[in-house]
Amino acid sequence: MGISALFVCLMWALGLFELNSALGLNGAGIKCKLQGTAHPPAFSMDGDYVVGGVFSIHYYMHTVKYNYTTMPEPLSINSRELRFSRAMIFAIEEINNSSNLLPGVTLGYHIYDSCASVLMAARLAFQLANGQDPEFSVGNDHNCSQSGMVMAIVGESGSTPSISMSRVLGPFNIPQVSHFATCACLSNKKQYPSFFRTIPSDQFQAKALAKLVKHFGWTWIGAVRSDSDYGNNGMASFLDAAHREGICVEYSESFYRNNPRSKIQRVAEVIRRSTATVIVAFASSGDMRILLEELSREPSPPRQWLGSEGWVTDSQLLRFSFCAGAIGIGIQQAVIPGLRDFLLDLPLTKVSASPVLTEFWESEFNCRLDQIDIQTLQSPYTDTSQLRITNMVYKAVYAIAHAIHNAVCQKTNSTRECDKLTRIESKQVLTELKKVSFSQNGYDVSFDANGDPVATYELVSWQRRASGSIELVTVGHYNASLPVGQEFQISRNFTWMEGGTQVPASVCTESCPAGTRKVLQRGKPICCYDCVPCPEGEISNATDSPDCFPCSDEFWPNAERNTCLPKPVEFLSINEVLGIILAAFSVGGACLAIITAAVFFHHRTSPIVRANNSELSFLLLFSVTLCFLCSLTFMGVPSNWSCMLRHTAFGITFVLCISCVLGKTIVVLMAFKATLPGRNIMKWFGPPQQRMTVVSFTFIQVVICIIWLVVSPPFPIKNLTTYKERIILECALGSAIGFWAVLGYIGLLAFFCFVLAVLARKLPDNFNEAKLITFSMLIFCAVWITLFQLTSALLVKSLLLWRYLPSWPPALD
Repeated sequence: MGISALFVCLMWALGLFELNSALGLNGAGIKCKLQGTAHPPAFSMDGDYVVGGVFSIHYYMHTVKYNYTTMPEPLSINSRELRFSRAMIFAIEEINNSSNLLPGVTLGYHIYDSCASVLMAARLAFQLANGQDPEFSVGNDHNCSQSGMVMAIVGESGSTPSISMSRVLGPFNIPQVSHFATCACLSNKKQYPSFFRTIPSDQFQAKALAKLVKHFGWTWIGAVRSDSDYGNNGMASFLDAAHREGICVEYSESFYRNNPRSKIQRVAEVIRRSTATVIVAFASSGDMRILLEELSREPSPPRQWLGSEGWVTDSQLLRFSFCAGAIGIGIQQAVIPGLRDFLLDLPLTKVSASPVLTEFWESEFNCRLDQIDIQTLQSPYTDTSQLRITNMVYKAVYAIAHAIHNAVCQKTNSTRECDKLTRIESKQVLTELKKVSFSQNGYDVSFDANGDPVATYELVSWQRRASGSIELVTVGHYNASLPVGQEFQISRNFTWMEGGTQVPASVCTESCPAGTRKVLQRGKPICCYDCVPCPEGEISNATDSPDCFPCSDEFWPNAERNTCLPKPVEFLSINEVLGIILAAFSVGGACLAIITAAVFFHHRTSPIVRANNSELSFLLLFSVTLCFLCSLTFMGVPSNWSCMLRHTAFGITFVLCISCVLGKTIVVLMAFKATLPGRNIMKWFGPPQQRMTVVSFTFIQVVICIIWLVVSPPFPIKNLTTYKERIILECALGSAIGFWAVLGYIGLLAFFCFVLAVLARKLPDNFNEAKLITFSMLIFCAVWITLFQLTSALLVKSLLLWRYLPSWPPALD
């Protein structure tokens, strides 16, 4: 709003001036006369320099409903605001009696009652800006002589009235220092160039409230606010800070003291039906009084209140016992020496001379002006135990006095001499106010570039006394400069709602334990979720984990799926039942072969042994013994040597065994098939040739095994795929071609032996060895084919692993 527009509003709304002469009159100038009736001050005193004050001394107790059929209810007096106004008078009188600050200069005051009305606050701003002279002249230079214009103004208590006042006072460069207007919007110097305050901005308070909610672990809250600049801007800052802290808001309701009762009832019903235990209220004292009165009419579930400094430190609200345990952010309490005696110094002569004090006296004592001892009065007016906002008024007055002092007084040597005849303008006071920095009663006062003070807060709580009454107790401090998580310092124990000693829980969903993950519920805030167990093979080791993550290859989740444990390692151990059985059969079979060999050796000279080719028989029994003992190489933890030994030893010993059987089969078959006269074919199948046959067949297998071990030998691996929950230690084949060559060669010899045994199956019964060989080869071929199929499957699996997992298999430690 421009200066010209403000003058139009001033002229139109108030009709304060009347032009008695035209601008063109020679020498006469312009004479301006105040029109209408000015609003009288609640308290006033003349002085060399006048300081204005605006407080909400009166307010509507209940919701106002204008039906134009009945008279509106009378305004009620606000004892707390009356104390603020009297504290301003006390500070000015203290300054006037000071020899250091403004010596020889008297400060006056004009203190007005805005009745908690934005329109009245704007009107008072115009009135204070204009001055109180009933008539003044404007010379030919068009300069006004206004002896009654104030140097600065203290007030208002609310943010919205302060905004309306600042928009009026700003263009005239009249400083305004508020003691209780905390809206962050007032820090905007482009819109409010002449606004200062001694109370921190809501920007700091909102962050403190959000961190307080986070500090106590509350993630699901309700929010109510005054439908005013203070409540709306403060709650907007809080919700933004809460969102960054991961806090969810179930509802956010606004209301105002002048709203219809149905609106207040609706807000109260939302609070009663909500699931959030914690309610953050960013409201003024007058608005909270209306809401709490509505809530007191009908019992509601217990709620933990978290309040802004606008209401949580108001002693008049402590009568609402269902809010016991409420905590909030408050301005640091202070001690102002002499203030209580000044407030109680109310003789009847002083009371009767002031309509405001007379009304206060009658409202408190419910009587006329009789001689009553005010020392016995229990009222917010006389309560100086919690001087918080009162100290902000006190500091505001002193800040203005220091600014006037710096503008009026000239520094000579180490002191300043003040000339009360020096005329200054409010713009000079505004300039000096930006630079003030002093300490009063131990409290530092200064303003930053936005006109804000340094932000410091106390953590206060409504605690129930043994008598049942509620008292306001300081339980800690908030310091935003400390590291994250340490901003709050709780200095004492305190009780919560319903007298509980444990921090109440307020969450949409209980925390998901380790071993589960959060899955958001459709259509609800991020604080509402379901806890889903982690899938097989995955864990979560923290509460409220958004995801599960898999264990590493050699680990597996425990039953709770909150930690990874090493997988149990399995291998064929000699200590296990299966290992013991296998070892027993292996050793037992070897022993039987050895016993048989011993019997053969004992009867080596007998005809039956000699006819049975004793040399090949002994070699066969030796190879059978080795075949039985080869099973022992498959026991124990696989190593490089054991893996190479188990495959090659078995292949060579088994070829040796089949070679012996094949040699015996050829000898028997040739003995009965070579019947043509003159053909001495048996000379090619004598003992030397039989030995050479066995050695040759076995040598070929040895060569195959050597090539296999040189090119790509078997090696130990950890099998992690057959069973997910355990590790199998086994041997990889290395070269599949080498393995198949060994196995194929055994199969080839077995097949050849089987064919020859079939040809010799009809020999005389005395030579029935071929039938036994045929039967044994059938069994071997069946086993070999089965082994071929299993090995083929393992081979395909190994090839796939080599193809898609280049680092597979992991080396065995």
